[in-house]
Amino acid sequence: MNYKTLASDIVKNVGGEENIQVVNHCMTRLRFKLKDVSKADKEALENLNGVLGVVYAGEQYMVILGQHLLPTYESIVKDLGINGGETIDENLDDTSQKSEKLTLKSLGNKFIGYISASVAPLIPGLVAGGMLKVALLLIVTFMDASFVKSNSYILLSAIADAPFYFMPIIVAYGASTKLGGTPVYSMIAAAALLHGNFTGLVAAGNPIDLFGINVPLVSYGTSLLPALLLAYVAYHLERFFNKIVPGIFRSVFVGMGTILVSGVLGYVLLGPIGNILGKGIANVFMFLNGTVGPLAVGALAAALPWMVMAGMHTALAPFMTQLLANPGYDAILRPAFILHNMAEGGSSLGVAARIKDKQLRSEYISIAIGCIVAGVAEPAIYGVNLKYKKPMYGVMAGGFVGGVIASLLGAKVYVMGYSNILALPIFKETILAIVVAIVAAIITSAVVTFVLGIENTKASEKIKPIQTKYLDEDIVSVSDGKLVNLEDVKDETFSSKMLGEGIAIDLDSDFVCSPANGTLTTLFPTGHAFGVVTETGVELLIHIGINTVDLKGEGFSILAKQGDLVKAGDPIIKVDRTKISKLGYDLTTMLIITDNKGKSIDLKNIGQVKLGTILN
Repeated sequence: MNYKTLASDIVKNVGGEENIQVVNHCMTRLRFKLKDVSKADKEALENLNGVLGVVYAGEQYMVILGQHLLPTYESIVKDLGINGGETIDENLDDTSQKSEKLTLKSLGNKFIGYISASVAPLIPGLVAGGMLKVALLLIVTFMDASFVKSNSYILLSAIADAPFYFMPIIVAYGASTKLGGTPVYSMIAAAALLHGNFTGLVAAGNPIDLFGINVPLVSYGTSLLPALLLAYVAYHLERFFNKIVPGIFRSVFVGMGTILVSGVLGYVLLGPIGNILGKGIANVFMFLNGTVGPLAVGALAAALPWMVMAGMHTALAPFMTQLLANPGYDAILRPAFILHNMAEGGSSLGVAARIKDKQLRSEYISIAIGCIVAGVAEPAIYGVNLKYKKPMYGVMAGGFVGGVIASLLGAKVYVMGYSNILALPIFKETILAIVVAIVAAIITSAVVTFVLGIENTKASEKIKPIQTKYLDEDIVSVSDGKLVNLEDVKDETFSSKMLGEGIAIDLDSDFVCSPANGTLTTLFPTGHAFGVVTETGVELLIHIGINTVDLKGEGFSILAKQGDLVKAGDPIIKVDRTKISKLGYDLTTMLIITDNKGKSIDLKNIGQVKLGTILN
């Protein structure tokens, strides 16, 4: 299967790149948000090799791909440059759309979404450059102080500094991609602010003008907001010139006009405005740090577990880069992020100390180490602390105490890095301050969690896999409930059997379990679907509810890990049926045979069943 060709054909038949606002995916299908649905060619899409079907529902144009989903999605986003949203409901509408009523909330969402998407391509580069700067610092500090005078150090420093100095160009690319413009136009306008001709005039310090208009003497290396403004203006200039320039001349004059006008505006207006706004943001954080600094860092670290679950933490990333550019350090955001991860780890250790199950204790200790050493907090948030509920108080307490201590001792981040203990050198001379804060966060979180105890829910310790031993070819009911004919499911993707034969079940239990002995090959972070490959090679898909991917994990608790070896009846997902039903979602759960390996498999499809009832 040539996924680049498939991706290109799909994009073409949904109306082309210009008709796509954003593309997302769930476990079974690509989900397009289109500007004009009438431009999509359903018949042509359904005739593509690899496409199982097409459905339009909930204002989403869905292309069902099954096993070809992920590589095709990656090709659409990476090779074709289509906006790929992380969540189904993310508001990435074109600013020219008038269907959405403009409110302060919607404008705020658009603004944060624009900034976050613009900075996203930059973050890996900043982290890479920051860690290289740390490595060079360690060499000079502990190995060879004279290395700093060598040509090798100068050249390596240039590599490390490049993501920071050329930040405007990278941000312009991300912003233009987000808006749907031609990235190179915005990148050129941003690069003009860094060109030697301009930087030389700035360095000379003499007044300069452009067509008689004064040009402020500002250095834009490591700046963020000027590039955001430039990309936005360049996008609308490109659209303007495309409208007024005759088609035969567009290839010549649209690009020239876009970079000329946006470049000039960058020098005389947009760059200076962005610089002023950047200093204003920096001054706000400096004010907070100088007045309520300890409380600000502590409160943010305590709130981060809830922000992570809501996806709100990503909105803070752009401000980290702004602070590193001006005033040159971050005393609030990155310290809070690191201390939150440490508190998650400490709370997981507290749970491990309270729990009696040796296997779970070992697993939770591993999760704690992952939080502290690798900075990966999601397994602790969803798999340990949220599951037992009370440990979340320990996380908040540890984050708050650590944040207050870090701020009081003056912990500051000077280069971009990860939120784990391996990135401690990014604190430079304040490293001792953050070490003390980290120890305090871990201990506080662990102790508070241990003292408060845990809620022994069925999802944690009392629910055990069923004891019946099944043959490797057995397929069993994934829960208690009433079997439903697949044709009666209120989702065309399943009822038309595009993905394969199977059955559905109307749940009478909050637990959805493995349908067979095998490997948990796929497990969505949202918990709404998972896939099992049986010991005989048969591929099974379990999809809990209809359109429940939109819940972004709300109401689902994941009880296993992707890659686990599972037995028929092992609990995989706990479902809060009451909560999800109140939100208006249909919880009919599908068990689909996506690949039967050439075997004839008939499943029972009527009657009441218990978890573990053999269906074949």
